Formats: sequence, C-alpha cells, structure tokens
Amino acid sequence: MILIGQYDSPFVRRVAIALRLYGLSFEHRPWSTFGDADKIAPFNPLRRVPTLVLDDGEVLIESAAILDYLDELAGPGRAMLPEHGAPRRQALRVCALATGLGDKAVALVYERVLHKERSELWLARCRTQIAAVLDVLEKDRAGRVSPWWFGPRVGHADIAVGCALRFTREAHPGVVDVAHWPALAAHATACEALPEFKEIVQPFQPPGD
Repeated sequence: MILIGQYDSPFVRRVAIALRLYGLSFEHRPWSTFGDADKIAPFNPLRRVPTLVLDDGEVLIESAAILDYLDELAGPGRAMLPEHGAPRRQALRVCALATGLGDKAVALVYERVLHKERSELWLARCRTQIAAVLDVLEKDRAGRVSPWWFGPRVGHADIAVGCALRFTREAHPGVVDVAHWPALAAHATACEALPEFKEIVQPFQPPGD
C-alpha cells in the first residue's frame, strides 16, 4: 500500500498511526497538496490527502473511508471501532468532533496564510467552533475513567483526538492553549507517548513556507 500525504496533516497522521497499530506495511509518499498537487492528481482528482493506494491499484480517499477499510482488514476482533450499536455511534461522534476540529484548524491556517484580506468574521467563527468542540470533548473525556476513551485499548477516537489536538496546538499556538482543557491535555500526552505517535510525526509547516 502507498499512503500519500504529509504527517503534519492530522488526517494523514491518523491513518498512518492506524496502519502502524494494525501492523500493516506501507510506502509513504510525503507529497504536499500545494507543492505536489500534480503528483497527487493521477491518484485523487481532488488533489487531497490522505490518499491510500492499495496493492491492486484501487485508490481510497478520505480518512474515514480509509480507516473503514483498515478495520475490515483487521477484522472485528482487532478493529479500533466498535462493530455496531451505541458504542459505535459514540465512538464515531468523537471521531467526527475531532476531525471537525481539524477541519476548522486547517481553515484558520488557510485564512491566515493564503488570503491577503482576512475575514475577521470567519476567523472569529472558526475560533468559536474550535473552542466549543474542545469544551464538549473535554467534558466527555473528563467523565471517563478508562485509560483510553472507550476502554483499555486505544481506538480511532483516541487517535483522531490526539492528532487533531497536536495540529491545532502547533498551528495556532497563540489561539489554542490546551491547558484550558486538562483532560484533553492529559489525553494528548498519553497519545504522544505511544511509539506509533512518536514515529509518525512531522512539525507543522504552513503552506508556502
């Protein structure tokens, strides 16, 4: 398999960490959606990452679809997302909030570095959404006593939150201080202590730098 995208993307990183946790080998092509868009286009016309090229040439796009495939490969006994019912819906909700957080953090970066005239209304909206998501995730995580979000074993929700938190913190150090959300700060520390998180990491670099 070939994973396309740079690890400073929280979406690419969560896929790569899942691949490592599942013990699945892959080739990494750290192509940028800006500098390497022409390389990505033959695999993904949206020129977005993550993009995963399977051994038979099939191409998967979007982190959720890729992780769904990896869960299928791993099987129900090892999958990092519950198979059905309320536990699955709860985990998917946390994943959705985490990826939404990542989306808004990316939007803030684009507004800051790509637009000569910034929309303060849009910036304020993104910051409000980010803070609101962090508040909800903080309350949820603080109410759980398990080592990981939904039990004793790390899952996709843990990975998604951990990756989104690191990206948001690095991309917006003057805007987001995770010390305001201590349960999430502790969760991020636990995630980053895992060997897979230590291996799959790249300092954030804004587009065009």
